[in-house]
Order: sequence, then structure tokens, then C-alpha cells
Amino acid sequence: MKHLTIVVPNGNNNISSITGAFEIFRKANDYWISLGNKQLFNIELAAIAKTNLVIIPSLNHNYRLALEGNGLLVDWLVNQYKNGAEVATICTGAFMLAAAGLLDGKNCSTHWSVSENFRAMFPNVNLCTDRLITDEKGIYTNGGAYSFLNLMIYLVEKYYDRQTAIYCSKVFQIEIDRNTQSEFSIFSGQKQHSDEDILKAQNYIEQNLNEKITIDNLSLMFNIGRRNFDRRFIKATGNTPIEYAQRVKIEFAKKAFETNRKTINEVMYEVGYADVKAFREVFRKITGMSPLAYKSKYYKEAIV
Repeated sequence: MKHLTIVVPNGNNNISSITGAFEIFRKANDYWISLGNKQLFNIELAAIAKTNLVIIPSLNHNYRLALEGNGLLVDWLVNQYKNGAEVATICTGAFMLAAAGLLDGKNCSTHWSVSENFRAMFPNVNLCTDRLITDEKGIYTNGGAYSFLNLMIYLVEKYYDRQTAIYCSKVFQIEIDRNTQSEFSIFSGQKQHSDEDILKAQNYIEQNLNEKITIDNLSLMFNIGRRNFDRRFIKATGNTPIEYAQRVKIEFAKKAFETNRKTINEVMYEVGYADVKAFREVFRKITGMSPLAYKSKYYKEAIV
């Protein structure tokens, strides 16, 4: 029998991610046995000598304190991974895995709201906050909050089978095969850096949404060569200047679709797009949805 260890780090953990993981795998075990199979996992809430799968719960927003108070647990994680265990992290649990050095050079997801701090603390990790789940070399990470339920269903399918995953998704009413958290992200822009010219460029982009800004003109405005401007912008913000401008414009468009009756075209013009096709493509790339689908999902006209 395999061992599944759901660790409980010292500090203020997200209890729902611990109990939720436990309940889903317990249900998967029960269903697996009902099909005539032997129990697959012995589920434990303690660090044991040798395990097969480790789940690190969300640390809420107390990840800095958790990293300071769980040195022995971090060492245990490293040893377990080196001895063949797979490791899955929920939301901000990724901070603990990154602190162990196990995410260096790998893709990783976490809650979009802590992405700025994560990038600053762990520059050697390829953070992909648009991804709901990453799966790389026996390490799994996922996005924020209750999206951990999708990761649990993903792991059930990986360790048991598709039938068991579908059963658990139906019992717990979790959408199966969801793979992005893009529509839930709120883009605020990385501004915790010391490059004053780039900060001014960011502010200019944000204050001139209706303009069709060219990066060549923007670099000239701040008297910086284009290649150097791109390099400095990426270093400071984690985005290219074009990506940053697109994300700022789409974030404004999202809020407009959520709060008023303006048409797709009206909002499109407000954020500096004249081509409907181009606007749709950028909006879908960033949110995973079309502008119309987003507006239909999130805008509810108030009943007078």
C-alpha cells in the first residue's frame, strides 16, 4: 500500500485545504475498494519516515512565518523527494516547496495575489500564475484558494484512474479538467522595484488606456534604447512592455464588463483597440474567455 502524507506545517494553515484533500482521497479509496481493488493509499497527517505522495496545504498569507518555523519540515520534504516521493502544493504552499529548492528551474503556479512576492523571493522559479495546475518531474502545484479541489481530482486520476476521478468530481461537485485560473486573476502590475524610469512608463501606460501605445515611442519618451528598455522592463515587472500594456487594458475592460451595460465595442475603444478581432484575441489569451462570454458570466444588471 502507498502512503499519502498531508503535512500540517507550524503556523496558521488553511484548514479547508487539509480537510478537503483528506476527504477527496478517502472517498477515492472507498470507491476504488468498491470496484474490487485493494486500498491504494494509507492517508496520514504526519511526517513519516518514507512516503509516496506529499500534499502541502495552503499557508494562507503567513508564508514568511511558515518558512521561518518549519526548517525541519523543509529538510524532510527534500529527503522524501530525493527518495522518490512526489510532492503536491496547494496555493501558497508553493512557497515552502520553493524554499526547499525543489522548484528551481521548474514551472510553478500559486495564488495570483502573491505572485509579486513569490517572484522576488524565488527568481529561479518559472512562475505561471495563469496555469491552474503544473505537473513536472513528480512535483505538482496549483493556483489559489479553492482551486486546490481541481488539483485533488487531477491527482486522483493520476494515481487511481479516470473513472474514479469522475466519480469524485460528481460526489464533491468539482468541475473536472479545468486547467486555467486566468479569468479569476486581477492584474495590478509589479511595482516593487527600484527602476524609476520603468515605474514612470508603467504609470504612463495605466493613465493613457485609450491610446494605441507603441513601445518604440514609449522608449523614446524616456530616452532609453528599445532593446535596453525591453530588458529593463522585463527585469522590473516580469512582463514585456507589450504584455504589460495588454494586461492593463484587459483588466480595465474586465471591470467595465462586470459593472456596466457598455457594449463590447464601446469598451474596446476605451482601452485603445480599433480592431474587434485583435481585441478578442488578446482578451481570450489573458482571460481564457471571449469578451462576450466574460460579460455574460459576470455582469448582472441590478433589478430596480
